[in-house]
Amino acid sequence: MRAYAVNCFCEPLERVDRPDARPVGTEVVVEVTRCGVCHTDLHIQDGYYDAGGGNKILLADRGVTPPVVMGHEVLGRLVARGPEAPIADADIGKTFLVYPWLGCGVCEVCRRGDENLCARPQSLGVFRAGGYAEQCVVPHPKYLVDATGLAPALASTFACSGVTAYSALRKVQIDKEKDLLLIMGLGGVGLSALNIARGLGYQRVAVADIDAGKRELASRHGAALTVDPRHADAGARSLAQAGGAAAAIDFVGASATTRFAVDVLQKGGTCIVVGLFGGDITLPLPTLVLRAISLRGSYVGNLAELKELVSLFRAGSIEPLPVEEVGFDDVNEALMRLRAGKVHGRLVLAR
Repeated sequence: MRAYAVNCFCEPLERVDRPDARPVGTEVVVEVTRCGVCHTDLHIQDGYYDAGGGNKILLADRGVTPPVVMGHEVLGRLVARGPEAPIADADIGKTFLVYPWLGCGVCEVCRRGDENLCARPQSLGVFRAGGYAEQCVVPHPKYLVDATGLAPALASTFACSGVTAYSALRKVQIDKEKDLLLIMGLGGVGLSALNIARGLGYQRVAVADIDAGKRELASRHGAALTVDPRHADAGARSLAQAGGAAAAIDFVGASATTRFAVDVLQKGGTCIVVGLFGGDITLPLPTLVLRAISLRGSYVGNLAELKELVSLFRAGSIEPLPVEEVGFDDVNEALMRLRAGKVHGRLVLAR
């Protein structure tokens, strides 16, 4: 089978030929027809995360070493199963979305359903071969979510951008009708969050982005207010006039964006950081106490949340985000476009 692998960090992906998958035990094999291109893939290609102050979190130190077949937004047809896989013969040939954020499967965190928070992650497209290939091996059919009837390109994005946005929103505890929710960054995950928030009943959503085109896109998708965070004083004034943000979700995760989000919170507000752009912030401890604000992280989402999100889309509760399909052979061009910030919505590899 064909696959596209990072053979050396900081280098373009290379096409490689690998043997066709032969599932063992509880494994199943998905013939990949769609795979989303995610900003996380850029960090994997680079081999590190920016920790601020000139420091780096090296993926090699976390057990990620080339060659890496990336791709964690996987959708395709179930084509084979191992002898111990608990799945019906009738499911062979069906289209499934793959939950990629796997853990060790045996620790207490995994047993309670939060495999995405496992201390020994086995995520597809990171620690295990992912969907930038003709086939993807999944260790157990419990990670398959029926995608029958869903638009395939859109559905593939649910496994990361969708569930990441949904999980972050589930951590927000504000009045959906009266309070202001701020979304920092309208990349693919931020736009997913805006659409999901509107579908969940949030009436007052503000969006901050440095790209005028993305701010216009936010307005078309129901944002009540848009601001340019580069003009921090003007943006803060606009948000203050709207009553301040009761909660902010930072889908960029850079020093400047998190700093802006924290600064515009109301007393008692919460800032949730999702993005991994990198950097650090300094927060005076008396400010944290006197303003009674909360700062927390949110990492992707769990399998139950993915299933909830799929149900919401099936019910027609959420407006779909724009998705552009490109061929698998164009994966390097897709990654370069994403790196340059020239994508409105999501890019999905398709065959």
